[in-house]
Formats: sequence, C-alpha cells, structure tokens
Amino acid sequence: MKASDVTTMTQDELTDELAKLKKEQFNLRFQRATGQLENTARVRQVRRDIARIKTISRQKAAKAEA
Repeated sequence: MKASDVTTMTQDELTDELAKLKKEQFNLRFQRATGQLENTARVRQVRRDIARIKTISRQKAAKAEA
C-alpha cells in the first residue's frame, strides 16, 4: 500500500483498513508460530502498512483540530 493511496482515504476507511491489517497481522503471527507461514516478507509489509495508516490518521486528526 502506498502513502498516496492512504492519504486519499477518509477517516472511517482508515479505521476499517487498520482493523483489517491488525487481523491479518494476528493471523500471520499464528502461521509463523505453527510453521505454516510461506511469505515471511508479508509480516514486515503488514507492520509497515499499519504504521503508515496510523501516521496519516494522526496527521489528518491534527489538521482537523488546527
């Protein structure tokens, strides 16, 4: 997911996407623990997407307050 894609989302869409990514992260952790994880790079990608969404969400919230 690119930052430009995230910046065009509304706050509700960001919240939904964050919830989806957190669920995926949870499932990936279980797959890694049981030895079923095939795409290990996806763990890093999901973690960075979560951080990207949180950052842009905070920026939008700060801009709305100002």
